[in-house]
Amino acid sequence: MPHTNVRQTRKDITTEQKAQIVREITATLQSLLGKRPESVHVVIDEVEPENCGHAGELASEHRKRQP
Repeated sequence: MPHTNVRQTRKDITTEQKAQIVREITATLQSLLGKRPESVHVVIDEVEPENCGHAGELASEHRKRQP
């Protein structure tokens, strides 16, 4: 029974995109490992940008400089 966790910062991800992530990860585990979709669990953890880092700084600070 595979369990997959996806961590995503809370910004610019829709419910539809989350559903697609779950579908595609499930399909990948089915095709590569022969797992039944009923046995696949996918959890999407949403993380606040100030609780993770990127390139040596908080993701929230990094995003402020992005266009």
